[in-house]
Amino acid sequence: MSDAPVTQRKRHQLWRLAGVAAAMFGFGFALVPLYRVVCQLVNLNGKDAALVTASSVHEEPDLSREVTVQFTTQVNGGRDWGFRSEMPSIKVHPGQLYTVSFTARNPEDQELVAQAVPSVTPWDAARYLKKTECFCFRQQPFKAGEEKSMPVRFMIERELPADVDTVTVSYTFFDVTAQARAARSQPQS
Repeated sequence: MSDAPVTQRKRHQLWRLAGVAAAMFGFGFALVPLYRVVCQLVNLNGKDAALVTASSVHEEPDLSREVTVQFTTQVNGGRDWGFRSEMPSIKVHPGQLYTVSFTARNPEDQELVAQAVPSVTPWDAARYLKKTECFCFRQQPFKAGEEKSMPVRFMIERELPADVDTVTVSYTFFDVTAQARAARSQPQS
């Protein structure tokens, strides 16, 4: 009896398993960009493209209503940057501009570059938060030991649903020093 058919079946099965593993790897690799696209399309997870671009606003306060805006901060990667809001929360009138400052400090003895990524909860409130100025719009370079005050100028639009009385704005600081250096070293075209 020949072992050739058994060996051929084993080889065929091995190729099938390798193909399945490659397909699984490709699917896993594609999930991150797919997730970002879906989040932007449906404003999932409080991530809205408007959160990282300047808006133009028209001030017309609704003085009959107050909304509490809470600010939370965190630093990705466990760095001790002392990143915080100078006000943990503020009561605002929809339709009126407000400014809140955040501070961050680079405790290291080398230059660092940070990028803040915002998110808003409840997720459907993100479309009603308009920012005219925010440190999250661009990367923030820090010299060794430098501390910065970084303002956010924002408005909650009057159209915020009446059942929303608290909006939480969260900022996560990421160390993007390596990416900023790589971008600077790229030749300009």
